[in-house]
Amino acid sequence: MPDQPRFYLTTAIDYPNSLPHIGTAFEKVGADVQARYRRMEGYNVFFLMGNDENTVKVARKAAQLGRDTQEYCNEMAAKFREVWDTLGIQYDDFIQTSEPRHHIGCRKFIQRVYDNGHIYKGTYEGLYCEGCEEFKKESEIKDAGGVCPNHKTPPIRRSEPCYFFALSKFRDRLLKFYEEHPDFIQPEARRNEILSLVQTELLDVNISRRGEKWGIRVPFDEEYTIYVWFDALLNYITAIGYGTDEERFRHWWPADVHFIGKDITRFHCALWPAMCFAAGIEPPRKVFGHGFVYVKNEETGVVEKISKSLGNAINPMDIIQKFGPEQFRYYFLSQCPFPSDGEFGWERFATVNDADLANKLGNLNSRVLTLITGKYAKTLEGTAGHSPQPIDPALDLAALVEEIRGYVETCRYHLALQTIWQKIVTPANVYLESYAPWTLVKTDREAAKQVVFNAVGPLRTAAILCKPFLPKKAETIYKSFNFTIPWESVRYADAAQPAQFTGDLHILAELDDKGKPKPLFPRIG
Repeated sequence: MPDQPRFYLTTAIDYPNSLPHIGTAFEKVGADVQARYRRMEGYNVFFLMGNDENTVKVARKAAQLGRDTQEYCNEMAAKFREVWDTLGIQYDDFIQTSEPRHHIGCRKFIQRVYDNGHIYKGTYEGLYCEGCEEFKKESEIKDAGGVCPNHKTPPIRRSEPCYFFALSKFRDRLLKFYEEHPDFIQPEARRNEILSLVQTELLDVNISRRGEKWGIRVPFDEEYTIYVWFDALLNYITAIGYGTDEERFRHWWPADVHFIGKDITRFHCALWPAMCFAAGIEPPRKVFGHGFVYVKNEETGVVEKISKSLGNAINPMDIIQKFGPEQFRYYFLSQCPFPSDGEFGWERFATVNDADLANKLGNLNSRVLTLITGKYAKTLEGTAGHSPQPIDPALDLAALVEEIRGYVETCRYHLALQTIWQKIVTPANVYLESYAPWTLVKTDREAAKQVVFNAVGPLRTAAILCKPFLPKKAETIYKSFNFTIPWESVRYADAAQPAQFTGDLHILAELDDKGKPKPLFPRIG
């Protein structure tokens, strides 16, 4: 499609010195929902993820294990991708910053910024946190009791010659950019923080390290390697061809949205656009700083920040392998507001799974399929050319779909799912309970047939609206029936349209040995 709109989105790249945890997965799942929704709506999507490998702590971790650094990075990249693939993250590219394409693009970028007069040599002295790989302000360390507020470890005082990026020169241009692009920083709550930073604390940035063997060499002074942020941020452009394929780069850039954790908002909203200005390229269109996932200590009831020191980091695979990837997706998307913070607890996970997935959506699907297969031999005769009647004639379904669309496009996924369950799934279950077609069929088969036929309508609507959130389960529901529109072609607007069938409604679902539909979401409790 020559007029197909394009949509380029990215997530933060991750340090591979340890395996991903549920907070990392929260970001990837949230971005995946947006990517799937945009594809569903006809966009040509490019979804980028990756690992941040050119760091001191990655090289140190490999050395501790007695491994070659590149070999270690490749192995960790495979482990990260295994988690993302199991979760159904439909990314288009996974960049490793140790790749040649990234090195080439970084060297070209920093050389251009240097040639444009925005890099100078100097000496930097300050308190350095090796965990953050950045210098900290004296006030930050003092307020945290002499330690890094993020890693709870004391910083080291460090002085070294280095190259600086003249970030302070871009204060006025950044402020003007924010004014002209009020939606650049999302959610809105992050905006004031960045404005305050740029207005009062915008300092020049150290962009090099001396004496490191691992990393990307500074092209105008090979004694130095490029410092972490002036390397890591560039993955967003090197992955789409900056420095290696300019035509491809021009096609995809600027990014429509960077999804990142709120703790690195300032680097993406101040440093990164200034770097783009300095290199003569457009900045990204939007940065979305999502919230954190906290972990509930089941013994004490205390909600804690995920921390290596506390030993409370949970590997997503521990949840996925026990309960399933779509159960994982539903919990974090419905219970953890993407723009703010949420929490995970094993007991809460089981409660949500059983209440929302097993008892509501799963039960609705099971009841409809069981009735049609068991009482009507898998076919509702006489329904060809007809559509289910609305179970609530007063509901403006088209307006409801647009409301949910608005929630998805603004990343308020929890509100989208709450609305689907409250306005579509739950009423459909109530409708079936009211008419009890499993009892009615004994005395009036035609009336019971109409009731179950009508219930197919909201089940179909829920499946379409859940496609970005629960891609496999939603597909299973939809493909259980002979709807005329192929699953691959459905869009959100179709959810508001009456269901159409190829002939009489017929069940296509896979059945178990007893001829019954398989449970969609097994109960945990």
